Amino acid sequence: MRNTQIADVLRPKSFDDIVGQKHLFGERGVVRRMVESGRINNMIFFGPPGTGKTTAASIIAAQSGMVFHRLNATTASLQDVKDIANETNNVFGSGGILLYLDEIQYFNRKQQQSLLEYIEDGRITLIASTTENPYFYVYNAIISRSSLFEFKPVKAEECVPALRRAFNYLLEITKENKTVTDETLTYIAKITQGDVRHAIVVLENAFYASEKNLTKEDVDSFNPVNGSFNDDTHYDLLSCLQKSIRGSDPDATAFYVAKLVKAGELLSLCRRLQVIASEDIGLAYPMAAVITRSCCESAIELGLPEGRIPLINAALMLSTAPKSNSAYMALAAAEADVNAGYGVECPKHLQSPLFKGYKYPHEYNNHYVNQQYLPNDIKNNIYYRFGENKTEQAAKAYADSIGSSKYKTEK
Repeated sequence: MRNTQIADVLRPKSFDDIVGQKHLFGERGVVRRMVESGRINNMIFFGPPGTGKTTAASIIAAQSGMVFHRLNATTASLQDVKDIANETNNVFGSGGILLYLDEIQYFNRKQQQSLLEYIEDGRITLIASTTENPYFYVYNAIISRSSLFEFKPVKAEECVPALRRAFNYLLEITKENKTVTDETLTYIAKITQGDVRHAIVVLENAFYASEKNLTKEDVDSFNPVNGSFNDDTHYDLLSCLQKSIRGSDPDATAFYVAKLVKAGELLSLCRRLQVIASEDIGLAYPMAAVITRSCCESAIELGLPEGRIPLINAALMLSTAPKSNSAYMALAAAEADVNAGYGVECPKHLQSPLFKGYKYPHEYNNHYVNQQYLPNDIKNNIYYRFGENKTEQAAKAYADSIGSSKYKTEK
């Protein structure tokens, strides 16, 4: 009985064979150029499952000539890492060790701190992967010593050639005489939402369930819950959700949350809600970001279907909350000046080590003293303008009360 999935049998052996990720492994891909130049540093791969993270690590290891080890953080222990690091003391590890640590987010902070020791002394070159946002789950010291690369969902048209190769392989090993159209292969690619490995699994199952021709009906026997939910639908629904929340429509908000939950979009929904909390509610209700973060953490811990309950709480709270984009607009205005090259030299009295001329606000009435903070060439610029909501108007009243002339009411 053959148990090996063909996704593993047909795993690419070179960068040219990787499906998608042209920005990383195409002819001008950043990782490809780096590896081919002979430079292998610590890397963190992040992105959805089935997009080539493990495959890329294997190819990099093969091209580097380093000893390659693979661990999964869900089952590995720190002792496993120590045992691998100790190989540098023998001839087998003398050329360097490349460790691929899958799902690094499952290593706790202490384990990641211990892993850092082997990275810093050079015994291990690390390639870590995660399906989560690395800035939330990976120890900052590891991030600061690594290059981060995002793996994106594979487009349907890029996935079809890989599915065709898999289908031909199945014909070869089974000696069957079956056919499949590109339309059906594209359908498989779309319903699996850019997960190449999952697409091949669906194809393999449908192949054995089919008769002479593999059809959409055969595929539907193994169809995931989200049906024909493709990349365009994914981003359209997230956009509709954000605009509904921004427009304070709780009914539309509930509808789009339900659509995204049905599609299994737990992580993307969490990410978008957290963006909305800061971009669209912002300073009108600063606690919105904290509440949303808490609800998202609960949802991830619970998983679906139970996770949908804290998510709808967060979404409806955001939809019915007062709105302000003042912080977002302040950042955009400041970024425009930064990008234009303004404000290169900061005021001398703010610079260490002597801070000559700096006035310590806490020594003055109301803990405020008027002094310059922006660089000379933009010292009169105003980036932040108070929103009209209750919270920001209270902050404006405070600014007025301490005599900050910069924040006079603007019509």
